[in-house]
Amino acid sequence: MTDFFTMHPDETAAPVPPGPVLSTGSTGVRRAHRFFLWAYGEAPGLVRSVRVGDTARAAYVGEVLGNFDKVLLIHQEGQDLFMYPQLAERAPASASHVELMLDQHQQISERVQRIEPLRKRWMQAADADTRDEVARGYEDVESVLKEHLRREVTEVMPVADRVITEQELKAMVQHGVRQHDKKFLVTYLGMVLATNPPADRRAIFFDEIAAPVRLGYRLIGRRMYHKQYAALFPGRPIPETL
Repeated sequence: MTDFFTMHPDETAAPVPPGPVLSTGSTGVRRAHRFFLWAYGEAPGLVRSVRVGDTARAAYVGEVLGNFDKVLLIHQEGQDLFMYPQLAERAPASASHVELMLDQHQQISERVQRIEPLRKRWMQAADADTRDEVARGYEDVESVLKEHLRREVTEVMPVADRVITEQELKAMVQHGVRQHDKKFLVTYLGMVLATNPPADRRAIFFDEIAAPVRLGYRLIGRRMYHKQYAALFPGRPIPETL
């Protein structure tokens, strides 16, 4: 089976500058992107799973999807602040690739922001027309997002590994962490673990996650993740985490 993160024949990676590898950005971005692939692959079907008039489920599904949107936009914002300006300055040969990635970020952000008022209206009314419009909006987001997630990993991140330090990478991650509720983060951790292969799960949990967060996940996060998954996808087996 072909890895999703495989360059297409008509795509070209940015030139990788000489020098040592300074950070593990490619690995971390792949792990985050697997979650986004899952989340936005599921989003249209989740919306369409809500029966007309079922405002309780519309409100629940809409809230979860709103959290996904927030994670995605903050993830992109962190890269726009802590990765792409530095990349453009330190690896000028990647300028056209940086421009493409920033343009795709803008396209994705605009699409997500267009969904928001529709999603909020649907959460209250659970009507068929708005439901279908929201579902189509998420299909539109996914169509742009899938290309971006692939090309960022294959064309840009090998350069970032050479010019972005591990400390700068951590600053980018912390930028996102600070903007989310801690209770949400431990549930989100379950989703990230579930959407990555076993070896990556262990590396995320034991190498990247602080001990207090690991404890919080063990105490409440895993249970919250299981509860959320069961509510979103009744009858489906719950994917393994740790």
